Amino acid sequence: MFDSDFNHIDLIKIAVSVMCGSVIGFEREYKNKSAGLRTMILICLGATVFTMVSQKAGEMSDDRIAANIITGIGFIGAGVIFKDGLSISGLTTASVIWVTASLGMAIGIGHFTMSLILTGLIILVLSLFSWLEMLMDFFYTRKVFNITFKDDCITSLVDLEALIAGHHLKYKRLKLTKHGSKMHAVMEVSGRKKLLNKFNEQVVELHFVQDVLLT
Repeated sequence: MFDSDFNHIDLIKIAVSVMCGSVIGFEREYKNKSAGLRTMILICLGATVFTMVSQKAGEMSDDRIAANIITGIGFIGAGVIFKDGLSISGLTTASVIWVTASLGMAIGIGHFTMSLILTGLIILVLSLFSWLEMLMDFFYTRKVFNITFKDDCITSLVDLEALIAGHHLKYKRLKLTKHGSKMHAVMEVSGRKKLLNKFNEQVVELHFVQDVLLT
């Protein structure tokens, strides 16, 4: 016997929430992301249930609970963002967590049509736009090279920059330091992916370069 405040509409909200979370989660799981199927289902369902509870608790609680949902999701999203040197990963996953929570809240207040459309748009952005990013990378991409030279002679850096220019690539010095008798440079190199890959193959064979780390 269900509680008098719990009706068939609530069951529909829960079912739609699980379904939408599953669709998004399956896409994340398929791409082997840290927040996968179960995570997305629980985030969407949790946001839906909290929104439903806020409605049943009274009008004075609606905005307060909604604000706390957003705050809580912010903490979860921050946990999947990692900074490694000059590169940052996990921003897309954090964004998906954030928008999935908003999807759950929309389901919680009964906007089923909008929720289904939003689910479709999320999948479209994650799949189609991922393909577009790969297409853009083919024509223009950017990589950060962490290069350790065998000595501290500035001539080595000049020769390296000449090699970059010779490959019709653009570059920007991000950092230049000296450790003992060796020089270390962090350089952002951009251009066509094919040319950038060719440069990457050649830079490791340079006689004045000791180590190369690509990020």
